[in-house]
Amino acid sequence: MSSRYVIGIDLGTTNCGVAYVDASQMDDPFRLPEVQLLAVPQLVNPGEVRDEPLLPSALYLPDDKDFQGATLDLPWFSEPSMVTGALALKRGTERSNRLVTSAKSWLSHSGVDRTAELLPLNAPEGTRKVSPVEASRRYLEHIRHAWNHAHPDAPFNEQQILVTVPASFDAVARDLTQHAAIEAGYPSVTLLEEPQAAFYAWLERHPDWRERVKVGDLILVIDIGGGTTDFTLIAVTERNGELNLERAAVGDHILLGGDNVDLALARHLEQQLAAKNTKLDMMQFHALWQQCRQGKEKLLAEGNKASDFAITLLGRGTGLIGGAIKAKLLKEDVERTVLDGFLPEVSSNDMPLRQRRVALQEIGLPYASDAAITRQLARFLRQQAANTEHGSVRRTSSGLAAPTHVLFNGGVLRANVIRTRLLDVLNGWLKAEGIDAAEAMLGEDLMHAVSRGATYYGMARRGKGVRIRGGVPRTYYVGIETAMPAIPGMPPPMKALTVVPFGMEEGTSHAYPDREFGLIVGEPADFRFFCSSSRKNDTPGEMLEQWGAEELEELAPIEVTLEGHTGELVRVGLESNVTETGVLQLFCVAKDGRRWKLEFNVRERVA
Repeated sequence: MSSRYVIGIDLGTTNCGVAYVDASQMDDPFRLPEVQLLAVPQLVNPGEVRDEPLLPSALYLPDDKDFQGATLDLPWFSEPSMVTGALALKRGTERSNRLVTSAKSWLSHSGVDRTAELLPLNAPEGTRKVSPVEASRRYLEHIRHAWNHAHPDAPFNEQQILVTVPASFDAVARDLTQHAAIEAGYPSVTLLEEPQAAFYAWLERHPDWRERVKVGDLILVIDIGGGTTDFTLIAVTERNGELNLERAAVGDHILLGGDNVDLALARHLEQQLAAKNTKLDMMQFHALWQQCRQGKEKLLAEGNKASDFAITLLGRGTGLIGGAIKAKLLKEDVERTVLDGFLPEVSSNDMPLRQRRVALQEIGLPYASDAAITRQLARFLRQQAANTEHGSVRRTSSGLAAPTHVLFNGGVLRANVIRTRLLDVLNGWLKAEGIDAAEAMLGEDLMHAVSRGATYYGMARRGKGVRIRGGVPRTYYVGIETAMPAIPGMPPPMKALTVVPFGMEEGTSHAYPDREFGLIVGEPADFRFFCSSSRKNDTPGEMLEQWGAEELEELAPIEVTLEGHTGELVRVGLESNVTETGVLQLFCVAKDGRRWKLEFNVRERVA
């Protein structure tokens, strides 16, 4: 970790942000260097490149008719085949069937081949599509070029790079994110969960954090972005007489966010126009959708005095200007749509509604069936409290997890009316059960908190700052088949090798140099894993010859065919690693340098 800079990248569903810190200024033991933001050069109009605070996560696929007579040159590239960022989003509102967005949501969609060229779904015949991985790669590649343009004396691939992912990404989505980074020319990349990054940003802004929270506090991180909602709980604990922070639980990746609000507003105005016999085609509706997003952000912005936002849509045919369609988005309609539709006042026992599904559906993202974020939050706090064994989670008498603090993150939560409603609903639940109200942790830059926090975490990995602990809540074992003569009707006895001890910190590893095993490759074979919540003193590499029936729980076996000659038995050693995102990686390492990797999640999660 001798690089000059630590760079944190928020690879967002809607926008990407970049923050960094000069590690050469980390020598002062009494203060951390200031985290800075990287302005990202990008096309904002044909032929116009401008530094912007964020890079929209948008990719436009032009054809021969696009941008005629105009240049798409970037400072580091001439006439790219695809357009990334602000101009992509702008042009995509006019030709939505050539616009790629929400690539990160597609990365998390296990129901499709995430490496297949499938975006945009409605692209014109003959258009070259891209995969979610390629779209992500192009955003990351743009950021690398932007960095090198601004820092020619400090090449990007020589720096420490951290990229954030949703807390609920599965192992495949994490691997694909890292694969996209490698294809984008990145060096080794560390992945970090977005809600944790948001909390690290709060720590960076509040060096006196130990005076603001105390042992027993429970911090709820609510992250609502353009396309997703995530919840995380962080517990304040004590270790060796000092305050510590532990990630206690994470929720599911919910495809519900600001885009849903914008769509609801667009449908509302579409109905108003239809009542006046004005019907919109698909292109006009997508332009309306984008303008509703702009209107929502302006009408809900702090200090806004306007009561409406003017919307103008180009007409059809030759008289485009003369046939323009005009409408007004009213602030009262925006607030009513947000509060009544997405943030209704519900009971903590109200769970998300499950709608009866139509048998045949278009291929698309698995959006949340219930748009009420407050019901999604109720489910998280109820099911988290019921499922987790984390001893530091405050609960009410009915079992509801009871946060003491709330940290907001994501562009949607810049609107005070949304933050207020969420806090009011949560505190209504706590009051009903006789629990003190939760406090809001305010004063953060919600659009850059994730990238800033990733940068802070990079400093913490170098010993400069506080790390959130999230020790594994169980002990994990891999099954080892004994070398015994075959007995009719009886499988060979099984031993259990301890590969993850209870409380093993995320981001740490163990190797077992004194133990060697035979690994079957080239044909299907099962890896058997076990876990225990009661055996907390087994050490890494310890072999269990036998155990009580209630001590170990067998997990679903992993059937794999590892690369190699059919039926080959390779002598290997084992290494175990728990990543920062809560994934156990078990490496089988042969003496000739070959390595095989298995992964599964050891993170507590709400179902």
